[in-house]
Amino acid sequence: MKFMAMCSSGLGSSFMVHMNIDSALSSIGATGVEVDHADLGSAAPADADVFFVGKDLENSVGEFGDVVILESIIDQDELVAKVREACQRHGIPTSA
Repeated sequence: MKFMAMCSSGLGSSFMVHMNIDSALSSIGATGVEVDHADLGSAAPADADVFFVGKDLENSVGEFGDVVILESIIDQDELVAKVREACQRHGIPTSA
């Protein structure tokens, strides 16, 4: 299973969300998930199972399948909740 954080440039915000997804996975006890980040122009739907993007990119990611829209890319509580939901959708067990 692979989760990917995307932003328009693939540098700052997607890398921060990538690290925060790693932290969220750890906090909920989910294992077996690879996390990466990329810019929107370089990513393809086959690159990951779940894509995380900020609300500003919501209208640009329709072809990516399972997309999680983050209202705030810095709200760790929102991210943990949405990572947990993504894990549940894909049958990834969590302990917390």
